[in-house]
Amino acid sequence: MSRIDHRELRQPLLLTVPGIDNSGPTHWQSIWEREQPGCHRVELGQWSKPQRNAWINRLNLAIAGASRPVVLIAHSLGCHTVAWWSALERPAPGKVLGALLVAPPEVEDAPIDDRLTAFAPLARGKLPFPSLLVASRNDPYAEFGRSKRMARIWGSRLVDAGPLGHINAESGIRDWPYGRYLLRRLIAAVAPVHIPLLSGGMAEMFAASADSRLEIGR
Repeated sequence: MSRIDHRELRQPLLLTVPGIDNSGPTHWQSIWEREQPGCHRVELGQWSKPQRNAWINRLNLAIAGASRPVVLIAHSLGCHTVAWWSALERPAPGKVLGALLVAPPEVEDAPIDDRLTAFAPLARGKLPFPSLLVASRNDPYAEFGRSKRMARIWGSRLVDAGPLGHINAESGIRDWPYGRYLLRRLIAAVAPVHIPLLSGGMAEMFAASADSRLEIGR
């Protein structure tokens, strides 16, 4: 019988939440799942024709079935799934520790893909857990100002990722090292006792920072 790593059991479960058409094998979410212990995909189904309530329900089942607290790693329409899940399910404190929300698209004002309108209007209300919203300066799915607005509405910390397109496989970022860094900082902030990945904790993460690439959404 293999020896149980009790430290690993104390780590949060990482759940990736992809967007439309799922994340392919060269997408950073897929790479993280292959390389990061305890990182698993939420199988939302209907990838090419997403339905808001169906995706919310599948995300809810995945979170409810998790054996330990969860950190969500969402991309594109997956970010809106997380926001709508929070708004409709009103999760109890402690089940979801935090969320990394990457490149959420515009769903209200002439979205680039008609399938995105299934998630309109934008979910309102602050997320009940810490979150980082990572936005690109040249994302074809959302102008940077729209990303700032989403961050403000959801109470997320806005991260300026520079010109990275939709922050996907086509962006050429492979395993996206900067994203891994952000995830480490987020986990260290929400679970500093269990996972001392970096020095500092919640105060360091969410207080005013001298890092020009991190700014509070306004």
